[in-house]
Amino acid sequence: MSRHRAPNGIRGAAAMFAGGLLALGAVAPAWAADEVNIDHVQSVDGVVSLVLAVDGIPGGAQVDPTSVTVDVDGRTVDSSAKVISAGDVERTAVLVLDASNSMQQGDKFASATAAVDAFLTAAPDDVRIGLVAFAGDLGEVIEPTTDHESVRAALSGITLRKGTAVYDAIAEGLDRVGVGGSRSVLVLSDGGDTNSSTTLDVIRNDAVDQGVVVDVVSLANPKNAQTMSELAEGTGGQVIPAEQEALQDVFSAQADALAQQLVVTFDRPEDAVDEVNLSVSVGAGAATYVDSAFVSIGAPQATPDLVTSGRSLVGTPGMLIGAAGLALGFGGILAIALAGPRRSSADRRLEAYFGEKSGGKNKPSTSSADLKGSAVALTDKVVTADLETRISQRLAGAGSALTASEWLLLHAGIAVGAALVCFVLGGGGLAVLGLVLGIVGPWLYLKIRHSRRLNRFNGQLAETLGLMAGGLQAGLSLPQAVDSVVREGNEPMAGELRRALVEQRLGVDITDALEGVGQRMDSEDFNWIVMAIRIQREVGGNLAEILHTVADTLREREYLRRQVKALSAEGRLSGYILTGLPPLVGLYMTWANPEYIKLLYTTLPGYIMLGLAAVLLGLGSWAMAKLAKVEV
Repeated sequence: MSRHRAPNGIRGAAAMFAGGLLALGAVAPAWAADEVNIDHVQSVDGVVSLVLAVDGIPGGAQVDPTSVTVDVDGRTVDSSAKVISAGDVERTAVLVLDASNSMQQGDKFASATAAVDAFLTAAPDDVRIGLVAFAGDLGEVIEPTTDHESVRAALSGITLRKGTAVYDAIAEGLDRVGVGGSRSVLVLSDGGDTNSSTTLDVIRNDAVDQGVVVDVVSLANPKNAQTMSELAEGTGGQVIPAEQEALQDVFSAQADALAQQLVVTFDRPEDAVDEVNLSVSVGAGAATYVDSAFVSIGAPQATPDLVTSGRSLVGTPGMLIGAAGLALGFGGILAIALAGPRRSSADRRLEAYFGEKSGGKNKPSTSSADLKGSAVALTDKVVTADLETRISQRLAGAGSALTASEWLLLHAGIAVGAALVCFVLGGGGLAVLGLVLGIVGPWLYLKIRHSRRLNRFNGQLAETLGLMAGGLQAGLSLPQAVDSVVREGNEPMAGELRRALVEQRLGVDITDALEGVGQRMDSEDFNWIVMAIRIQREVGGNLAEILHTVADTLREREYLRRQVKALSAEGRLSGYILTGLPPLVGLYMTWANPEYIKLLYTTLPGYIMLGLAAVLLGLGSWAMAKLAKVEV
């Protein structure tokens, strides 16, 4: 068995130059230990192809392609072999030629160019050949091409110069050799490096990484041959000491050897791993020659996953109902857009009163404004007076500028949008959950916002009463005292009292206007204050003193309320945690292990369990809230 010189499974055409020297007997036999060599291995779609170099067979014996045998990890596989022809395997060789002044001695440069010319003439037409001529810097550079005449024409234009940048020239050859097929670089030089910007270690590592074989022909300079041996041996190539007179014969013999390369193909075994021990034997004459290597023949092809037909998210009736609803929705939007907004008679009278003209700042001029107004007008027709009153009161208490119709329109959009998103993510079951959240969520948000505003409102009552009492003691009337609070106070108290003053100036009694504030804010304390003011105005008395007394009472109640709130904080926090923990765990499991949790919203027992869990969670939350709440 011969020594395999290319651990990467790639040994290109340049390495073949060395094999020709054995046939000529022009060099020492130390570098001619291989008779056949695996030069290049590639795997495409389960078919493995390799290039087998047979130029090292002694005596020029003719090989028999039908005698080729391939073993993969010790098992013989069916294979076929033939002499390489154009298109079987891409073969590329780059010649790196020394053009320094030292090549003038003894017409070495003329011998080198004559040898390259002979190689170009005899090389197979499908071999891509490139040229890099160098001295102290890079000179003529020819990209690898099958037009061998263009490379020959470039030889005549090379001029000798000072310096020897061997390493830079080899790096350029590695860049030009490409990335596919059987690739090699042949360096022809008679001197050592003098002024390269790179180093021997760098180009050796680059050649190994790219899988490129580098062979060096050293002309009558054993010292330089020893220096370059590390580069050649590290890439699977050789350093070939040669005489000037033998160059042309060596190159001609190698061109003939390229024409005898074999391409061997076989199907990749199904149970083979990525990297295998590959052994190839071939018969020539009465002898059999063998080469082996540890190479990659490609990763096993993964069996494609069979995609089973899944259950549709919604059946045919549901699709028909959805299509009908979508059509009705588009029709309604189109009708609203074409009809345009309808203004009431009160709106028209106010417009005439304020003198609003065409093109004014406040006049809506875009189609989006018309569409919004039409949608709101349509909602106004649907909403009952009682529902509108309750929604408007809740919106006013939360400090929202939306009307009842606008809120319902926005609320419906959020509910439908949440249902659609959940339907896309998880089907009908999750769509129902999204619809419920879309309906309940905005009301919870509005309630929380109203509760926070009410807390701030109640917290400002004592200070407000003190300001009003001070104004009354200074001789101001009740509306004037309220106006001082509006000018000096903070939101939300100042905003609510400002609205009461506006109503009073429009003819509403001040006590009725203040009673409206208490109703909007749903503040029991403020309602008691209004009752005290109403009683004082009917029976008489010192209103300023009454307000001072009520303010002191409110301060004491607020102090007691905060103390109770602090003492019950632990219970309320426990209620929040115990109520929020199950939904949070469910969301985490949906993200971490969706297959485990999906049974809850894809099966009937899962729906029942979710409904029961929601009821129990609601009862538990209500019970803990009652236990932690203390009325003051």
